Parts: sequence; structure tokens; C-alpha cells
Amino acid sequence: MIPNCPKCNSKYTYEDGSMIVCPECSYEWNPDTQSEEEYVWKDVNGNILSNGDSVTVIKQLNVKGSSTGIKQGTKIKNIKLIESVDGIHDIDCKVDGIGRIEISSKYVKKL
Repeated sequence: MIPNCPKCNSKYTYEDGSMIVCPECSYEWNPDTQSEEEYVWKDVNGNILSNGDSVTVIKQLNVKGSSTGIKQGTKIKNIKLIESVDGIHDIDCKVDGIGRIEISSKYVKKL
């Protein structure tokens, strides 16, 4: 029996060699080395975030290559949670007028 995805609880997981893959959120894990402690994404108020949530930016964010950046109060729909490579940017999203970017969950609040 293949377990549900620990990130999004999808039942459509499948085995790929020694790894288990979730086609819905793209999370991959090795069930033999699965740690007891999973990372949980939280917004600035401590609310748990999930893939597909809508959030609001809580402060003005500067964006390289943009003269205006992302303004406070900007609503972002359909976020995708990612495991941060740099330890900072853990949300992948598309912002109108900017395009696809990665931002930190500490600068958003869940709607």
C-alpha cells in the first residue's frame, strides 16, 4: 500500500525506484528515510498554508528588474509551496504585472 502524500495528502502517489512521488504537488520522498518532523509552511500570523491558497502581501517588496515591486495588499492566488533552496523563498507564485516569482511566507497572510 502506497501512502498518501505527506505535503498535500493526495492519494495519487506512485513509486519511482526507491522514492515515492506525488503528481499533484511534485513532492518526492523516500519512505525508508522519512523523518518524523515535516516542514509546515505558515504565514505571518501562524496560519498553515497549502498549495492553491490565496494570500495577501503584508509589506512592500522590492523585485529585481521591476521599478515598482510588489505593493502591500497585493492579492496572490493559487500559490505553490516549495522547499526552499536558499532557506528564504518558499512560495512559488504568479504576480500580475511581475510574472512568476518566489517569495517568503513570512511576508504574506492567508485570505
